[in-house]
This record gives sequence, structure tokens and C-alpha cells, in this order.
Amino acid sequence: MKFDDEDRADESEVEDRRGARFPGGGAGMGLGGLGLAGTVIYLAVHFLASNGSPTASVVERLMEQSQRNVEIGRPVPPESHEHLGGSCAGVNAANDPAKFTVCVESNVQAFWRRQLASAGQTYRPARLVLFTDATSSGCGVASAQTGPFYCPEDGRVYLDLGFFDELQRRFHARGGDFAQAYVIAHEYGHRVQDLVGTERQMRRAQQEHPDARSALSVRLELQADCYAGVWGHAAYAAGKVSRDEIAQALDAAAAIGDDRIQKQALGRVNPETFTHGSSAQRQHWFTVGMESGDPASCNTFHAPGG
Repeated sequence: MKFDDEDRADESEVEDRRGARFPGGGAGMGLGGLGLAGTVIYLAVHFLASNGSPTASVVERLMEQSQRNVEIGRPVPPESHEHLGGSCAGVNAANDPAKFTVCVESNVQAFWRRQLASAGQTYRPARLVLFTDATSSGCGVASAQTGPFYCPEDGRVYLDLGFFDELQRRFHARGGDFAQAYVIAHEYGHRVQDLVGTERQMRRAQQEHPDARSALSVRLELQADCYAGVWGHAAYAAGKVSRDEIAQALDAAAAIGDDRIQKQALGRVNPETFTHGSSAQRQHWFTVGMESGDPASCNTFHAPGG
């Protein structure tokens, strides 16, 4: 990605908890969470539960309850961190990964502020929490194992920068600036869903139709992928992203498809237990947003077959 001096990182929207001491463990249950390692564990248990294992069903319920109810102390803030605000000129994921993340976050949130304003709506920023290993969140414990996630309970996005190394090392994504930007933009897509009421509608639908719980979760995640593409369309139009870099995001979307993760972790694929969508679905909906640049094109809930 190509940032210039007009691109500014807003440090006021960041909580930098990296290096903080943190008691406790567990995993958060926000949107877009249960990232990679967490997804592998959850899918394995959920797969057994869906195939009639009573023990797995109990474990699955206990996992979800503990993730919602865990109480831990606040982390101790580190004494100092590098400056994360100011000009983004020349910043990329290799030379300054933390500031690059903030530059992307600021660009994404500025885009949605303009986008919602044009529709007569108000965008309220979601703070980005950078942490190391684990920290507290309104959705439970944010863990490096869960990957990035948005917590609607406290309106924050949680991210351990080590996730991007895991994405390449364990799940064989090629990486790159726009791959990381896609992940960040996906989480802020969940923020948009929260603000416009889509997330609440989906939760109510899950309660009313528990048999459709996984399918509804997939639709929500695919819409966040599409919203990431909508932002990517604007970034491309502004010269921030090259056409070659778009392939980085598509590769990352494929790497974290449920079918690929299940195949690697379990040796088989069970679409009924998907939570985020297949590799092909994630690539498709990111492309829909990227090509259209229109949030209205992201109505995954009414699209046949997801």
C-alpha cells in the first residue's frame, strides 16, 4: 500500500497495551474472532457436537459460557511505546507494523465516517486495542489465539500483531500490506454492522431460528468481507492500492476459509459447522465489494447460497 503525507494516523483511536502484564487466559467471543488457532479448537469440538457427541456438546457450551462470563483484572499499561500518530508517508507493514496498522485503521474509519454521513447516518469510531498474548475485553478475554475480533459489547477492535505472522506461518497465506489491511477492514466492517443494527438483527434471528445459527453467522462474516472490499475499492481509486496487491487480500481470504481450516485441522470438511464461510465464499464477497464500491451490494443475507 502507498500512504503519503496526507494520510494521517489518529493515535487517539488506539489503546496500546502491548507488553502489558496480564493475569488469566481463555478466549474472546467477539465478531470476526475465534481467528485461527481458536477456530481450529472450536471447529473440532463443534464438529463432534454436531455429530451427536454428548461430551463435546457439553464442552462446547462450557467454552461459550466461559468466554462470555470470564472476569479478569485490567492489564497494567506499558511505560512507553513508539509514537503511533502523525503522517503515514512511507509507512508499510514491514518497516513499522504497528503504525501501519493504525494508518489502515484510521483510513478505514475515515472512509466509513464519510460513507455513513452520505446516507444520513453517523459513524462513531471504534478504538483499536493492540495487545500482546492476551488482554481483557467486553466480550471476555482477547487472546492471540483467537485472532483479531470486534467486540460489540465495548465497541473495540482487538488485535495482536503476531496474528499476521501466524497467518503466513501456519495457514500459508502469502501476506503483504493489503492482506493485513483486509483483515483490519473486515473487523471494522463488523463495527458498521453494529452501528446500523445488522449485528443485533442477526442475533435475534439466531435466537428465533437456532437451527440456522451457523448459517446466519456465516452471512454476517461474509458481509464484513464485502465491506472490507468496499473500502478496498475506495483505496484503489485513491491510488493507495495496486491491482497486484488485491491478490494479497484474496489469498488471505482463502487462507482463513472454514473449509481450508477444517481440512487442515480435521482432515475433513463439514459445511454445517462453518462460522465464517468457505474460501470461495470469502473471496467472492470481498470481490463483490471491491468491484462495486457500494455497501448496498453486500446484502449477503438475501443472496442465494451465500
